[in-house]
Amino acid sequence: MASPELDQAIALFRAGKEETQSFTTVEDFRVWYEQFTGQFELPEDAVFEQVGAGGVSAEWISTPGVADDRVVMYLHGGGYMIGSMRTHRSPLSYLSRVSNARVLGLNYRLAPEHPFPAAVEDSVAAYNWLLEQGVSPGRIVIGGDSCGGGLTIATLVALKYFGYPLPAGGISHSGWTDLAHTGDSFVTKAEEDPLLDKEMLEGMAAAYLGDRSRTTPLASPYYADLSGLPPLLVQVGTAEVLLDDSLRLADKAKESGVDVTLEVWDDMPHVWQAFASFLPEARQALESCGEFVKKHTG
Repeated sequence: MASPELDQAIALFRAGKEETQSFTTVEDFRVWYEQFTGQFELPEDAVFEQVGAGGVSAEWISTPGVADDRVVMYLHGGGYMIGSMRTHRSPLSYLSRVSNARVLGLNYRLAPEHPFPAAVEDSVAAYNWLLEQGVSPGRIVIGGDSCGGGLTIATLVALKYFGYPLPAGGISHSGWTDLAHTGDSFVTKAEEDPLLDKEMLEGMAAAYLGDRSRTTPLASPYYADLSGLPPLLVQVGTAEVLLDDSLRLADKAKESGVDVTLEVWDDMPHVWQAFASFLPEARQALESCGEFVKKHTG
C-alpha cells in the first residue's frame, strides 16, 4: 500500500502542471522548475561544489564520509529543455549518502538553444574528464531521470561505440527512451499520470531533435544496439505515460545480453525519487540505487 505522503506528491505535480498551462516561453518553464524543486528540503550536511568537467558545467554533491573514488555521474531530467543540478540537489544528496559516493551532476547544454547531440557530447566529455582525473571506470555509475534516464543509456551506447572503457553500471529513473512515443502507456496511463502527457513530450522532442528522425538511436536509445552495455537498474512507476519506455527498454536490453534489474513501483508517478525529502517510496527507491552502486563498484 502506498504511503499517505504519496497524495501530497501527486497533488504537487497536478498543481504544477496546471500552473504551467499558460506558459509561453522556455524561460517561464525554467524559472518555474527551479522554484518548484526549491521547496524540497536539503540535508544540512550536504556539500555542493561547482566544477568544470571537461568543459561542461557541473556540480559535486556529497555527504560526509563518502568514498572519494566512487562516483555517480548524474544526468538530470527536464525534457532536454529545463532543469539543472540545483533542481536535483535534494534527491542527489540522499543518493550520495546511500551510495557512499560522490555525485557529479552535469549541467549539460539544453535545447532549443543547443539541440541534439549537445547533451550526449557533454555527457561523454564529462565521463572522459572523470577518467582523466584518475577515477577508475569500475568505480563509476552513470544515472539519470526522465530524459536523463534516456541520456544515460545513450551515453553508454556512445561510450561503447567510441571505445571508451565502460562504467560499472547505469541507472534510469522513469527514462524517456523512445522519442517516437510508440508505447501503449501513452494511452493506457494518460489519466493516471499527474504530470506528463504525449502533447507535452512531442513539443520537447521537436525542440531537441528538430528535423532529425525521432528514432535516432542516441536520442531514442530504445532503437540502439544495446549489446555489451554494463549492468542496468531501471526504475519506473505504474502511474506514468512513460511506463512502456522503461519496460520495453529493459526487455530489449535483456534480449541483448545485458544484466538488467527492472523495478516497477506500484502507483508511483514519474520520477517520484525527486520527492526524497518527504516521500518514503522515494527514499526506498534511492536506497535500492545505492545498493546497486555499491554492488557493482566494489
